[in-house]
Amino acid sequence: MDYIIEGPQIKQSPICIPILRLLPEWFAIEEDILDYEREIEQLPTFLAKTDGNVLGFLSLKQHNPYSAEILVMAVHPGAHRSGIGRALVAAAETHARGLGAEYMQVKTLGPSRPDEGYARTRAFYEALGFRPLEEFKKIWDENNPCLVMVKRM
Repeated sequence: MDYIIEGPQIKQSPICIPILRLLPEWFAIEEDILDYEREIEQLPTFLAKTDGNVLGFLSLKQHNPYSAEILVMAVHPGAHRSGIGRALVAAAETHARGLGAEYMQVKTLGPSRPDEGYARTRAFYEALGFRPLEEFKKIWDENNPCLVMVKRM
């Protein structure tokens, strides 16, 4: 599949939110989607495009001069396993390094709550060099343990 990565750009939530809605296995809580919508408007966002259509995106949040977070990333279900996620993460890492960041983090559902989709998500990030740092039971809620994964860039 041919695609290009554009960005970073801000104010991309009208393009990104419809992709989140195609992925209810990962993005089913409406309040969370609305939070992402507000955040994406303010954050540098990378877009994966083919023939003018957006197939995926990644929004990056820099917490301090040394670290950045993949706040949210989503790829259209029809484009999974095509390299788009890897390319989006690579673009975000290049951008963050250019800003002086040394570490990248991502938060995902922790392994203490078994879920096949999130097991694949964790495996994806591990394949890119992210390592589990710690699982927190209170960042989101007790039913949704948050695994923080980190990578030195």
